[in-house]
Amino acid sequence: MKINIKSIIGAVFESLVKVIAIVAIGTFVFQTATLAYEFGYRVFAEEPVSRSGGRTITVAVPEDYTVRGLAEMLKDRGLIRDADLFVVQELLSEYHGEIKPGIYDLSTTMTAAEMMAIMSAGQE
Repeated sequence: MKINIKSIIGAVFESLVKVIAIVAIGTFVFQTATLAYEFGYRVFAEEPVSRSGGRTITVAVPEDYTVRGLAEMLKDRGLIRDADLFVVQELLSEYHGEIKPGIYDLSTTMTAAEMMAIMSAGQE
């Protein structure tokens, strides 16, 4: 019986490629699921930027605002950490589409939901 070295090497290489592919796919799925879970958790449980001793910051919501633009402004002012998260929070909140243009005093100790509640109630 003659052993064909090329076929043995080919079979080992093929098996190795399959194992590497399975590990890579498993790692990708695990990391993606972890990120999705963390983002989803933060949508409903995001902490304020400051727990105590926060700063009050005045923001102006223009007539032609977009939620994305508002989120970027709040992030730039240090009131929220993640603009993408705020957009999703607004979309899923009871305040979706209810934020009114105006000038508001918001604090870094407020959650996104508290800020949306104030901005939905109207100008101070």
